[in-house]
Amino acid sequence: MSSFLHVPLQPGDPTRMRHRTMSGDTETNINLKVISYEDTVRKLDHYYGVVKRQLLHNQSITLGLFPATSAEKQIADMRTSIYCAAAIWSLYQAYRRIDDDRGKAYELGQSCVKCMRGILTCWMRQTERVENFKKGQHPKYALHSKFQLRTGEEVISADDYGHLQIDVISIYLLFLVQIISSGLQIIYTMDEVIFVQNLVYYVERSYRTPDFGMWERGSKYNNGTPELHASSIGMAKAALEAINGCNLFGEKGASWSVIFVDIDAHNRNRSIFETLLPRESSSKNVDASLLCAISFPAFATHDQLLYSKTKSQIVNLLQGKHGFKRFHRDGYGTVLEDKKRRYYHHAETKEFEKLECEWPLFYLFMMIEGIFRGCGEQVEQYKNLLHPLMKRDRYGDPVIPKYFYVLKDNIDDERAEPGSQPRQASTEGTSQNLFLWGQSIWVITSLLMDNLLHINEIDLIRRYLPSYNRPRKGGRYSAFQVCMAAV
Repeated sequence: MSSFLHVPLQPGDPTRMRHRTMSGDTETNINLKVISYEDTVRKLDHYYGVVKRQLLHNQSITLGLFPATSAEKQIADMRTSIYCAAAIWSLYQAYRRIDDDRGKAYELGQSCVKCMRGILTCWMRQTERVENFKKGQHPKYALHSKFQLRTGEEVISADDYGHLQIDVISIYLLFLVQIISSGLQIIYTMDEVIFVQNLVYYVERSYRTPDFGMWERGSKYNNGTPELHASSIGMAKAALEAINGCNLFGEKGASWSVIFVDIDAHNRNRSIFETLLPRESSSKNVDASLLCAISFPAFATHDQLLYSKTKSQIVNLLQGKHGFKRFHRDGYGTVLEDKKRRYYHHAETKEFEKLECEWPLFYLFMMIEGIFRGCGEQVEQYKNLLHPLMKRDRYGDPVIPKYFYVLKDNIDDERAEPGSQPRQASTEGTSQNLFLWGQSIWVITSLLMDNLLHINEIDLIRRYLPSYNRPRKGGRYSAFQVCMAAV
């Protein structure tokens, strides 16, 4: 721990008196350290207030789950819940730097544990689905991505919604390892260990399992057809690498609480993932969801050529003035989309060309990516782009809009000259209806930018490093450690 994080000295403290006998320079240094400590505590308490008001206020009191937006009071979203848990855990990690947090770190840590266990509880109620899915990877047996917020019951059937989203299970496994590595206890019993091992089996065959992807729609034609997504396979690859050899009971565990991964399945996922890049899928030549796979939180590839090519394609083809488009001809959120219909008509996606909504969320992901890469210019670039897009709530806290769309009267002009027309912020992502995924990523980004959190504190297993540079797991358990040529 850095010396400036020690408890500030009080007037009359004998330690301070001893330092007064030293040179003036030493006294000045001590005062600077005291000021730095107090400034750190003040900043952390500010973010604690933001997290309490924006995230914890919307956490289910029973299972600890989170809805996709604060206005939603019935349905919990698993992906949003995982990212909210990650944001709360990030602040918990930051508070561990100081000596007296007045119980805030414990509260944050247990709120994170409650959410992660709530997700596990919902999925464990669907154990039969996991067993059936392992036999044939059929979408109707997929673990659900949405549940009743308070009871954890199923709210929508697989016939009416694309629950098969392998990246959700993978992100859960990835953060499960990160959080356990920080010392928090999430897994309590052997029944839970066995179920997590089954989740590993669930994602091991991602390389041959068409799913509905991060956007829950499958192919870009939105006709109910799942397809192989590079982002899902990349997330699964990262999760398998992270959890292989992990002891779910932490330091208190034994050999029977260790998770193992089929190395052949991992290699197939790696091979297919890197073969698909820089494409997302057969219907999508580029997709913003790949940012989450090649950078934070997955860091699924360390092949610099593939990484650079994929990132460049995303930035060059999807970046706009108000964020990143999800993919080409994406009709979600546009004024032309008929929200009463689940699927599009044949060739309907042509109507959405050059009108795709822009998501400022990905500016935040680019800022985090810049921090991990040590690229200050990139961080400043996207910080300046994001600043005019942010809203404020009644407490003055930043609010991230979900997306920006083209108004109906400006459609023809936007098609004629893309990027020329003003865009309107969505109703999701306002002070009355927070977009919780965006708010959680904003918290993580802000903690990193204010130097309240180090990248090693939210990536304890060093996913951002090539495998040959990551710390090896202790003991006799295996981990994927490959040579430079193989990464």
